[in-house]
Amino acid sequence: MNIKITYSWLLEYLDTKADPYQIQKYVSLCGPSVERVDKVEDDYVFDIEITSNRVDAASVYGFAREAAVILNQFGISAKLKPLSFSDPQTPEEDLELKVIDDSGLCKRVLAVVLDNVTIGPAPEYIKKRLEAAGIRSLNNVVDVTNYVMTEMGHPTHVFDYDRIATHKLILRYAKEGEKIITLDDKKYNLSKQDIIIDDGTGKVIDLPGIMGTANSVVVDKTKRVILFIESNDPATIRRSSMRYGIRTVAATINEKNPDPELAKTALLRGVQLLEKVAGAHVAGSVLDIYPNPYEEKKVKLDYDSFEKIIGVKLGKKQIDDILGNLGFKIYNGEVGVPSWRQFDINIKEDLVEEVARIYGYNILPNNIQSIIYLKQPAEIEKLFEIQSKIKYLLKHLGLNEVMNYSMISRKMIEENGLKTQDYLRLSNSLSEEIEFLRNSLVPSLIKNIKTNSGRKEELKFFEIAKVYLPKKNTLPNEPYKLGLAVNTDYFDLKGIIESVLKELNITEYSFNEKNDRNVELTINNRTAGLIYLGQAYFVAELALTSLIENWKTFPKYRPINPYAIIKLDLTVDLDKNKNYQHLKEISFKSSKLLNEIQLIGLYKNKITLRYFFTSTERNLTETEALAELQKIKEAF
Repeated sequence: MNIKITYSWLLEYLDTKADPYQIQKYVSLCGPSVERVDKVEDDYVFDIEITSNRVDAASVYGFAREAAVILNQFGISAKLKPLSFSDPQTPEEDLELKVIDDSGLCKRVLAVVLDNVTIGPAPEYIKKRLEAAGIRSLNNVVDVTNYVMTEMGHPTHVFDYDRIATHKLILRYAKEGEKIITLDDKKYNLSKQDIIIDDGTGKVIDLPGIMGTANSVVVDKTKRVILFIESNDPATIRRSSMRYGIRTVAATINEKNPDPELAKTALLRGVQLLEKVAGAHVAGSVLDIYPNPYEEKKVKLDYDSFEKIIGVKLGKKQIDDILGNLGFKIYNGEVGVPSWRQFDINIKEDLVEEVARIYGYNILPNNIQSIIYLKQPAEIEKLFEIQSKIKYLLKHLGLNEVMNYSMISRKMIEENGLKTQDYLRLSNSLSEEIEFLRNSLVPSLIKNIKTNSGRKEELKFFEIAKVYLPKKNTLPNEPYKLGLAVNTDYFDLKGIIESVLKELNITEYSFNEKNDRNVELTINNRTAGLIYLGQAYFVAELALTSLIENWKTFPKYRPINPYAIIKLDLTVDLDKNKNYQHLKEISFKSSKLLNEIQLIGLYKNKITLRYFFTSTERNLTETEALAELQKIKEAF
């Protein structure tokens, strides 16, 4: 994510004489990347890229904290100014407010009522800073919430106190189909996975952490407000935000898990600003629901690992100083993690990364490691070799390789007469189009044929990929499959399969008709694949493991026969019980002198075969060959 802040704003929390371009140069080397510096009137605007795991730096104060450490590392004096916000005094009149989170949906919830609010334009400096940050100025009260979010790094929200008749804020899950109208006048039907705020009457008044609703928004006549802050579950925020396409700045920050400890700081800063720019007075006690306050996380500190990982020997004091400046506490063999880094510092390698970036990636030695070849297991090597052989062959046979998603839709499954209960369903799918893990390549290949129909007369596709076969209470089986699809005819597809088998030197195979729609491929009398016969397409799915198990590096040696070969043709009728495979098997069983059979042609229900007769001991006569052919006829 990117944030924009002004130079003058930064200097409110950073005591330094570094100019904007020095800040850009040095901070970008060791911390958040300052992509641009633009001069706007008498100020400068930083455009800063923040990595997703560093939401602690996505604010004026967070960036100032980083800059203070980094600038000193380069010999430029810089000091972070301390925050000084005090708890407001409890007024004599305590306006009623209840916040209820019985299910513990938020890590922390804070709220306070303010009275005597005057709605009007925000001060000029707030307007300019918000506009520089890409946020539209609305009024002084709403602008304060956006100002605090940009400055402190934690989203805040205000409700009109008098528009919430019960003066209750109840956090709960939405009911399926429950409706809301957001601040931008858009209507949404909610999911039961969404967290909302109910006013105690069943009315939804907020989609917390994402966007407020029109029925509780501050208006020109507002006199009393509730300043409200909650630390949400980031996964829930992300799902709800993506589900409805509501990508507010607040949602972008909240889904990255900002520090719950920061919420109190943001609330106090918000109170301070509302008192200053809106004439507000605190009219109630600060409510703070915080069931699990932060307890300092400790990570093992292994000084020897620093040199091993970054290739530079650093002194113990140098390491301690860098970590200390970043807010870590050094103990005997451990490091105490500050609350704002609690979610991204977990192991010793994280500490090494922190020290390395502040030390300077730009001055680490650029020695290229020696190349090491890791020999793969024999079965993996064989898998890659077979895949390459098959891919090159199919390419030269005129097929195009496709790479489909491993996930498919319910519609694709049902259109092909399959059952969704045979598939693994993703619990957090972002789209109905990628909801189920494939247990077959066939639906995807059929879709490829249908999608491309009309663009080319002949379509021939293949895919080699894993499928996912469910297993109870454990991870699925993930075998590789070879899928083939054509829009020509069955014989074309069968010929492609036979070419693959020939390339792999597999000879003991047969095609067996199972029913009107399916033909089974067996290798050494074991099922190896299935051919699906459609009206406009023909698709096959073969088990790659069967091909690998029966693959031979070299074909079986057959010595050259020095004796003559006699060719004779035979035309016979076909029916359901007498197909080509059947005829071939009977022919070889009936004649010991039969060397080869070729298919010459098909016409209606008749098939013409060419027989090659020979002996390994002498030359055959035509009479002997005709006698062998007669044996075959009688066997038919």
